[in-house]
Amino acid sequence: MDIKRTILWVIFAMSLVLLYDNWQRATGHPSMFFPSANQQQAAASGQAANAATQGDVPKAAGASAAAAPAAAPQAAAQPAGEQIVVTTDEVRATIDTAGGILSRLELLNQYEKDGKPVVLFERDSARTYVARSGLIGGDLPNHTTVFTAAPGPRTLGSADTLEVALTADKGGIKLVKTYIFRKGSYVVDTRFAVTNDGTQAISPTLYLELVRDGSKIEQSQFYSTFTGPAVYSDANKYHKIKFEDIAKGKADVPAAADNGWVAMVQHYFASAWIPQTGKQHSFYVEAIDANLFRVGIQQPLGQIAPGATVTTDARLFAGPQEERMLEKITPGLELVKDYGWLTVLAKPIFWLLEKLHGFLGNWGWSIILLTVLIKLVFFPLSAASYRSMGKMKDLQPRMTAIRERHKGDPQKMNQEMMALYRTEKVNPLGGCLPIVIQIPVFIALYWVLLSSVEMRGAPWLGWIHDLSVPDPFYILPIVMAVSMFVQTKLNPTPPDPVQAKVMMVMPLVFSFMFFFFPAGLVLYWVVNNVLSIAQQWQINRMLGKGRAAAAAKS
Repeated sequence: MDIKRTILWVIFAMSLVLLYDNWQRATGHPSMFFPSANQQQAAASGQAANAATQGDVPKAAGASAAAAPAAAPQAAAQPAGEQIVVTTDEVRATIDTAGGILSRLELLNQYEKDGKPVVLFERDSARTYVARSGLIGGDLPNHTTVFTAAPGPRTLGSADTLEVALTADKGGIKLVKTYIFRKGSYVVDTRFAVTNDGTQAISPTLYLELVRDGSKIEQSQFYSTFTGPAVYSDANKYHKIKFEDIAKGKADVPAAADNGWVAMVQHYFASAWIPQTGKQHSFYVEAIDANLFRVGIQQPLGQIAPGATVTTDARLFAGPQEERMLEKITPGLELVKDYGWLTVLAKPIFWLLEKLHGFLGNWGWSIILLTVLIKLVFFPLSAASYRSMGKMKDLQPRMTAIRERHKGDPQKMNQEMMALYRTEKVNPLGGCLPIVIQIPVFIALYWVLLSSVEMRGAPWLGWIHDLSVPDPFYILPIVMAVSMFVQTKLNPTPPDPVQAKVMMVMPLVFSFMFFFFPAGLVLYWVVNNVLSIAQQWQINRMLGKGRAAAAAKS
């Protein structure tokens, strides 16, 4: 008994320490055990940020579009360029004329906890995430070349479009790179015009790539979402690539195609290069340096004779993973909002959640109504499960007596148990199977709520001002713990004392975990539990009346 008590005290103490550590990290203080995102990035991305400014120009891919190792020029670090800041109604973008790189991007209508805009692209000593492009196939302008920006407006204002043209000339080959920003859009149109002012024909290849360090954004220790590159083509569909696989040389990319795109994905946000449809191009991924990776597209521009110009277009998306918006940009782009293997269930669930939000105008109430509707759909299965559990609860004293009588003879005990089940027409698995059938739907709903950027900054009522972050006063997790405890009391008590104690402790364990889950997820679980309790109580009440009526007749 003393040993058990000691173990329980140790578990309790460790839980308190972990709870305090998670609270420290949630309030912006350093963790006692885990390095913060900034600490990890400072250690791992310091070299990466330096490498991002070096001449790591990709080699031309072969026919197989394999991830070829980089061919770094002999030049020293990239020279400093002018920082051109472009502001629209949706983004504030910084273009570095040294390479024509999109080196910083703020999403003006998406906010962090401190109220500042979300920064998607960034390049400093702690973090690297940029979009860049250039030419390969000779000594041609690329992302290490200094461009000259044409004069013009830098704020969209009342206009519908804003263009920034950058020009670089290298060895008689001129590249004009034009960024076109549009009102109300996270898509930046890009135009590349290559002019051969030399005396020999050239055959350049345009590359479009996203470069990012491998550090994940800071999340709860109890759930994780994918961070890394993704590639899409009509033939191979959506294909995520782990940073670890790239570092080990195990990454695989689709074959060359005349469609598709490449992307960098993280929780709630993504960026993607979308080349001109109908033009043959190849895909590549590569580890540039320690904790620095890239995913890109190479598009051959064909032979350009002296005095000739070839122009091609591409689009750069950088913004939130709003499913309906992504569907309109290009086929398959909505898949960056990753529901995993339950996409076939999650997409219609999100569609219904959107419809409810359009009617109610509040994501919190939409989650509640959606949970009610799903509960109604599964009512017959749940009712069968609860009836089975109610009957098992009635048989509990007789089952306990059988176990006591046949402690030393398991075979005889099992025979009497099966005879009891047949006599009373009870299936011991009857309470489990209906629940198992519902599990995929509830997991899909879990991923819908976890992945939907629409929940960021969305209030419910009172103290819940953002459904995408934990409940600030932990009210919902406490209510969930109470609801789970009530459910445990309504269920049959396991005959095994150890199992019974585990079932009593489970509400505490789950409530501890849910302290750090987004409030929207906890709200869903609370509503689901409350409805289950109501349903189970009603069924138990009906069974009780049935037993009373049967006793009266006898």
